[in-house]
Parts: sequence; C-alpha cells; structure tokens
Amino acid sequence: GTGVIAGSVVRSVLESLGIHNILTKCIGSSNPHNVVKATVNALQQLRSAEDIMRRRGLEPVAAQG
Repeated sequence: GTGVIAGSVVRSVLESLGIHNILTKCIGSSNPHNVVKATVNALQQLRSAEDIMRRRGLEPVAAQG
C-alpha cells in the first residue's frame, strides 16, 4: 500500500483509528480544529459497497474464491 499520506493533523486521526493505507488532500482551511472536524465527518459518511448496492435496490454479489 501507499501508507498514510496526509497532513499531520489528519495523519494523527487516521493512525489512531488503525488506517494504514490512504492518500488525503486538504483543500481550504488549514485550521487544525476544522481539519479534524472535516476528517471525522468524511469518515462517518463512508459506506461499504454492499450498503450502496442495497440502497440502489440491488443484491450484493457474493465473492467467489
């Protein structure tokens, strides 16, 4: 993987959550409080592929292996 490529504030949040491979870019505010709030907000909005398929009315396909 790429490792954690992020600014110091975002890096701290992601590493504390155990995220090891991610590339980020902050556009706009560099205020650490705003960056942390935006990071947490973005992480809360993440959805799995299965969840997105269910919301679209599709059946998730089982992985074959």
